Amino acid sequence: MTTIAFLLGVLFMATGVALSIALHEVGHLVPAKRFGVRVTQYMVGFGPTLWSRRRGETEYGVKAIPLGGYIRMIGMFPPRPGDAPGTVRASSTGRFSQLVDEARAASLEEVRPGDENRVFYRLSVPRKVVVMLGGPTMNLLIGVVLLTLLVTVHGVATVQPGAVVASVSQCVVPVTEAGEATTCTDQPATPALAAGILPGDEILSIDGQPVDDTRDVGALVRPRVGEPVAVVLERDGEEVTVTATPIRNVVPVLADDGTPVLGDDGTPLTTEAGFLGVRTTAPVDYVPQPVTAVPGIIWGFVSQTAEALVHVPARMVGVWEAAFGGAEREVDSPMSVVGVGRVAGEASGGKYDAFVGESAGSKLWFLVGLLAALNFMLFVFNLIPLLPLDGGHVAGALWEGLKRQVARLRGRPDPGYVDVAKALPIAYTVSMVLLGASLLLIYADLVKPVNLGG
Repeated sequence: MTTIAFLLGVLFMATGVALSIALHEVGHLVPAKRFGVRVTQYMVGFGPTLWSRRRGETEYGVKAIPLGGYIRMIGMFPPRPGDAPGTVRASSTGRFSQLVDEARAASLEEVRPGDENRVFYRLSVPRKVVVMLGGPTMNLLIGVVLLTLLVTVHGVATVQPGAVVASVSQCVVPVTEAGEATTCTDQPATPALAAGILPGDEILSIDGQPVDDTRDVGALVRPRVGEPVAVVLERDGEEVTVTATPIRNVVPVLADDGTPVLGDDGTPLTTEAGFLGVRTTAPVDYVPQPVTAVPGIIWGFVSQTAEALVHVPARMVGVWEAAFGGAEREVDSPMSVVGVGRVAGEASGGKYDAFVGESAGSKLWFLVGLLAALNFMLFVFNLIPLLPLDGGHVAGALWEGLKRQVARLRGRPDPGYVDVAKALPIAYTVSMVLLGASLLLIYADLVKPVNLGG
């Protein structure tokens, strides 16, 4: 894995994430301005301002922490009943009440004479929904464009017959000791390593027997303990023949479908058999798809993203155990932007050539797919109906519309604007939870990163 290629992958993903965040905020900015709301700030990032410039009534800028962004609209929260327009009461009882009043004051402090009808809370319900859905919709559009390019130009991964070497073990460790082994000191090299087998090699045959499936590798190696066997490989388009001598080792018992067989107590059964020291995966070819297939692929992608998001809280337990308890990090574990950047760098550097591909084009398409997946996740995540997420503001607007419709049907007075500020204690709690989860994921991505190569 080259350092330059790694850095290029990280830079590509960092740029893509920054642009996704910037366009997300544009999705809020454009409809807000179109509906006449005064937007005082458009910022990418949080924390200290690194650069800003004012254009008209809006300050555009970049902040130091590139983990999000925001636009600032005047009058996000309405004044309380009985308050003079543009004012809030000076005191409140209770800490949460004080926080709500402070937020309401901040929302109204920039309301100038003539701005009374340019505040966000006075927008109609449909316009509020359009403004708040503009950001997630932009992420959806980015994901759709990137995924459409990916599947129609590069293609969809299609499993092919055969077996490709995903990784080569460096030393011989019995499966019963694998969980405790941390070094290869004083351990013999695996037969595969000694024979010169490399990750990315496609195994064509073993001892003259063709390999049509990843299960064939174990089936052909296990009976040949101590027997030198010819292993025919395809490497860089050429056939290469090496000689390897499987050794006796403790290996898991496998069922016909290649999955480990479990005992009555739930632990994997083991046996002594021939051991080569490779992990294989099925070859993958990328088949371009027609445009008509794109909607179904996108729907499946969004559905899988939503399902994965539902399981994130449960998977965070595994992240904690991996970060602090020594457990293995699951391949489908949630990641922070640090983890995504690391995967991008490792893929660009060649660590995952066995299934990403060795060419620069294949690696670029992998990064495009990774960026598309990130935008679909941002789309779904921001639809969660909790403040401070966009979905929380949408829920508040819909509740306002429902209350007005019910009052109209029952012949009652207009109940007025829904005060979303009252839900700010929930917003602060959600923000703290998200901050804690983000810090945990960043730490885990540094000390126990996701390894797509197993």
